[in-house]
Amino acid sequence: MATNIDAAHFIEKLKAASSPEELVKIQRYFKSGPGEYGEGDTFIGVRMGQVFDLAKAFIDMSPEEIEKLLESDIHEARAGALSIMDKQSRSKKTPESRRKELFDLYIRRSDRINNWDLVDLGTLHMTGSYLYNKPRDILYQLALSENLWERRTAIVSTTYFIRQGDLDDTFKIAEILVNDKEDLVHKGTGWMLRFAGASNRERLLEFLDKYAATMPRTLLRYAIEHLDKGQRQYFMELKNTRKNSKN
Repeated sequence: MATNIDAAHFIEKLKAASSPEELVKIQRYFKSGPGEYGEGDTFIGVRMGQVFDLAKAFIDMSPEEIEKLLESDIHEARAGALSIMDKQSRSKKTPESRRKELFDLYIRRSDRINNWDLVDLGTLHMTGSYLYNKPRDILYQLALSENLWERRTAIVSTTYFIRQGDLDDTFKIAEILVNDKEDLVHKGTGWMLRFAGASNRERLLEFLDKYAATMPRTLLRYAIEHLDKGQRQYFMELKNTRKNSKN
């Protein structure tokens, strides 16, 4: 357990764990080159496993200090902030008041959540678990945002709902995003449709019957990944027929 649970000490330990070799790998993995989605992001070369281990040691960090991590230019520091938030949200010891603080912090500082891994760290449990017994209007607002990371937040936040067998918001938000222009929104939407389809295959098939011909190819491929071969071929042929008819 860290003795000083603050952002400065977290970053100090983060820098001590960095390496030039890992920096090369992580920059390639997160596509931070010119013209890529992560262009301009700053990495120092720390394996994500080490970031998550460090977050576990700093799990008791206050929201004020977490926000300082989010303000860092270092990607791994922001990943650490989101990992701490995720771990706090999963802990049975965390009171509802803190869960609200974490959720509000994520939404308020969405400007610092600017890559797919950061979105997923914050939304695979934290946002959805907080909203589960509350109005979910914020997700529909995010789905209409001009910011691609906020749109990905909207759909991936339904992960927790799906785990509880509550699929309505997943399919409704997927309808909003079904013709999105961004590849990383396609992937997030297809992923959640596939996950929802594991709970209710018929609802997924109904959605695909309606949208497969017009949805982006990447979104479709992600959504149908766990269907049987014949079903995958059927929906891909719908897509190909639509494409050929336009040529």
